[in-house]
Amino acid sequence: MAAVSPSPRFSVSQLSAANPKAKPFPQSFIHFRFSPSRHFPSSAASTAAPSFLRKNFKTSISCSATPSRRPEYIPNRISDPHYVRVFDTTLRDGEQSPGATMTSKQKLDIARQLAKLGVDVIEAGFPAASKDDFEAVKAIAEEIGNAVDEDGYVPVICGLSRCNEKDIRTAWDAVKYAKRPRIHTFIATSPIHMEYKLRKSKEEVVEIARSMVTFARSLGCEDVEFSPEDAGRSDREFLYQILEEVIKAGATTLNIPDTVGINLPSEFGQLIADIKANTPGIENVIISTHCQNDLGLSTANTLAGAFSGARQVEVTINGIGERAGNASLEEVCFEFCAECDGTEQR
Repeated sequence: MAAVSPSPRFSVSQLSAANPKAKPFPQSFIHFRFSPSRHFPSSAASTAAPSFLRKNFKTSISCSATPSRRPEYIPNRISDPHYVRVFDTTLRDGEQSPGATMTSKQKLDIARQLAKLGVDVIEAGFPAASKDDFEAVKAIAEEIGNAVDEDGYVPVICGLSRCNEKDIRTAWDAVKYAKRPRIHTFIATSPIHMEYKLRKSKEEVVEIARSMVTFARSLGCEDVEFSPEDAGRSDREFLYQILEEVIKAGATTLNIPDTVGINLPSEFGQLIADIKANTPGIENVIISTHCQNDLGLSTANTLAGAFSGARQVEVTINGIGERAGNASLEEVCFEFCAECDGTEQR
């Protein structure tokens, strides 16, 4: 398996509009730069950084973001190995923030703005949760999911579902109107969740995950994301096993969540690195991150995951979300360009 580049370039979808020295949106260019000495203050930055980071940060990280640089969308592959997809879940996980419930019209309005911002994926909701949420996701798929701009950009429209046929079929019925529809399905994999919430064995959980990804693909959906809920507290070997099975079943993105926000950046970065190194077939899918902010580390964990090989980051506007929230879209994206002074644009 190919190693992570020692100086990867992270492209983030058209977010350079927020740089006051950039050219007018959407034709802007910006360099994102990471400095080990700034993020890990020490007389010897390379020894201050965790081991999984040291090998990647021998030089600065830089990128240029522009519509012409956005790779052609292929669900399970990115032609530019340094490009990171931005998956916005403001309309799904963000809505779980206390007081943030949205009407269908409000969701559609926000989806329009997310498309203007240029995010790669919009998780529009949880269609099986209610009739209203189903209609909101469907409306977003029909309008935003078909609004192709002059550069050929149109966001992926995603619907969340639990690992059961009813949820998955409902999600597909809502998102299938988009040009690029995606089903995102999940099941818990940590010992505590399997024992006390699911009341199922490891073997049963693997079979459910495998069969439900297969079912999603059988509906005609070519873009299926799978999440092992509470991956941050799951047994590593079991994770490799279940991820291998869903890859075989047709998953195109593997999302690795720190569901309860308990991991340290060094731990979460190592988790992504271990999955990349030990999961058979991992080269055929995109690795994603989803980090909750219960201990204030969602942005740090998301960055650690990206630098360890994840090529999709799940974020929300202002970091809103369940409990303490999610990784903030603006924090994640602009942490990459914290040292950009505007003179390095090209």
